[in-house]
Amino acid sequence: MKVFDVIFISSLVLGFFTPALGNNKLIELKKRKEALSRTKVEAPNLGPTLEDQIRDSFFDPKFDYATFTGRVTDRDDTNSIVKISSENKNIKFFRSGDLVRFRLAAKNSRNCRGFVRSVEKDYFVLYVQNITLCWGSGKYFRRGAMLVFNSKALASRVRDASTYRIVLLKRRRSFYKQLNDTNHFVWSYEQEKIKVAAEYDEKITMLRQAKQKAMDMMATKKKDSINIQRELAYRLDHMDEDLEFYRIDKDEPKIDRWHLDHDLGKPVNHRPKASYYTD
Repeated sequence: MKVFDVIFISSLVLGFFTPALGNNKLIELKKRKEALSRTKVEAPNLGPTLEDQIRDSFFDPKFDYATFTGRVTDRDDTNSIVKISSENKNIKFFRSGDLVRFRLAAKNSRNCRGFVRSVEKDYFVLYVQNITLCWGSGKYFRRGAMLVFNSKALASRVRDASTYRIVLLKRRRSFYKQLNDTNHFVWSYEQEKIKVAAEYDEKITMLRQAKQKAMDMMATKKKDSINIQRELAYRLDHMDEDLEFYRIDKDEPKIDRWHLDHDLGKPVNHRPKASYYTD
């Protein structure tokens, strides 16, 4: 039997007789993993799309956000402090010290200058340094008078607020998604725990099978190596005999047998004298 034949037969024996350890457990783990994946809670709908949510934050550059109307609700005796009510919700963006120009809505009077002093819901307070510069002396604000206001600072803040609100909407949506992922983990903790344990049990089973297969391969390889060792030793012995048998010698005797034996040191007599050989 040749060496390669021994290796081939040993491999066939290993493939047919290697035990499959834990096959039933492995199939059970796979079924449990598939069942757990089907029980995963779907993420709830996060509501309208982001484009729908930011429609009310759209800043129209063609619209005049600087101009709005309001009514005088209160004033002091000097007409320098005036409280204004307005239905424009953007007045909440006023800050103390903002410059505001205004005039009477009933007629095209000269614009007066005022500075925002404070802001509250639906109201803001103006400080008018000198009302006589735009309305003349002896005139004052009547309660309920309709005024038209114009403020470039307010228009700029409305534009910035629109941009910042879009950023806040995106951030809120991101927070909702993170909260949903966190809730899903908390609610499905036990299922996820079983799933992770099943995955590692499967890996352990496969590793044990790989270890057993490697050990069986090592044992089979040892047996094959012993057989190959004997076969190679036997063939080397016969090969030495064949090499010795097929050795080629090149001898050319140049002297007769007497000289050959004499040179080899064998016991021979001295060479006979020539008279003995005369006829």
